[in-house]
Amino acid sequence: MATSLASESPAILVLADGSVFRGRGIGARGRAIGEVCFNTAMTGYQEILTDPSYAGQIIAFTFPHIGNVGANAEDVEADLPAARGLVLRSDVTGPSSFRALEPLDGWLEANGLVGITGVDTRRLTRLIRSEGFQTAGIDHGTVDVDTLAAEVRAWPGLEGMDLAMEVTCRRPYTWDEARWRPGAGYERQARPHRRVVVIDYGVKRNILRSLADLGCQVTVVPADTGAAEIVDHGPDGIVLSNGPGDPAATGEYAVPVIRELVDIGKPVFGICLGHQMLALALGARTVKMANGHRGANHPIKNLDTGLIEITSQNHGFVVDRDSLPDSVAPTHVSLFDDTLAGLRVKEKPVFSVQFHPEASPGPQDSHYLFRAFAERMDASD
Repeated sequence: MATSLASESPAILVLADGSVFRGRGIGARGRAIGEVCFNTAMTGYQEILTDPSYAGQIIAFTFPHIGNVGANAEDVEADLPAARGLVLRSDVTGPSSFRALEPLDGWLEANGLVGITGVDTRRLTRLIRSEGFQTAGIDHGTVDVDTLAAEVRAWPGLEGMDLAMEVTCRRPYTWDEARWRPGAGYERQARPHRRVVVIDYGVKRNILRSLADLGCQVTVVPADTGAAEIVDHGPDGIVLSNGPGDPAATGEYAVPVIRELVDIGKPVFGICLGHQMLALALGARTVKMANGHRGANHPIKNLDTGLIEITSQNHGFVVDRDSLPDSVAPTHVSLFDDTLAGLRVKEKPVFSVQFHPEASPGPQDSHYLFRAFAERMDASD
């Protein structure tokens, strides 16, 4: 029988509405303040916690067995976790995977992530679903409800917040690591025949791996890079990456650049935040959702094929479908709430999706979008 690794030190979760959840601490000691959201994925907790799109957020996992496969050096999407903290129902047990290098609790502590276990995550999820996003705080250590509640009330929230500059790279770099394969690990792209520039608003490594896997020489540039510098890299195509925060805030500097890139006529592929800012550049608008989409089991309908795809998602803002200009066509919609999940420009090789075709974690139903991007690059040569 696996041994529980939960500490006996108390911890609390306090929400902006005054709700208090008591439990046991996990990971680092201290306080974490952010917007609490829930994720319904049944696997891939390391990928989720290191996804830069979660900057500024506390993740409540609805799946009860988080931590049972331990942690390793491969299953991460960035060098450091972007999430502020995590909320679990059950205590973490000892790892039971041959790939585990250490228990999750030790990995959390080493990376400064504050967590709490023993929380009624069903109650918390229902509260978020009915009341919408809330600021929240975790205290692992002092368990001072009044002080934590005051810090929660003082936190400004994600609306209007540009977080891309917190998680973007500081200088351009190249990437040649391809996708992971059983028995071989991550391969290397030694003979690329396409050139892609990825604008890093908080890019996940599996996006870069997916591009390298298709024969792309990948150059990653910071979020505030100008169009002229991007063009100087000689790209066959440009990717607008995922990322955290309010697209309208990041769009203050990103949208003018995206407009220039669209006008150049090169293929452009937007993912998640990149999709939202592409929409802003095309004349649409974005709005904050009540509770967002986060998980690896979200059904999407492809309007071009009529097929249903199960997708990985992580977003709290969405493009207003009714605001799309006539030059833009919707391509995908969510079957949960009919929100827009993809678009394309009618007369240009420019398209985007709200979900994550690279998954990690999640199904690979939508991986064809990378091939579609490659085909657009080949056709534009």
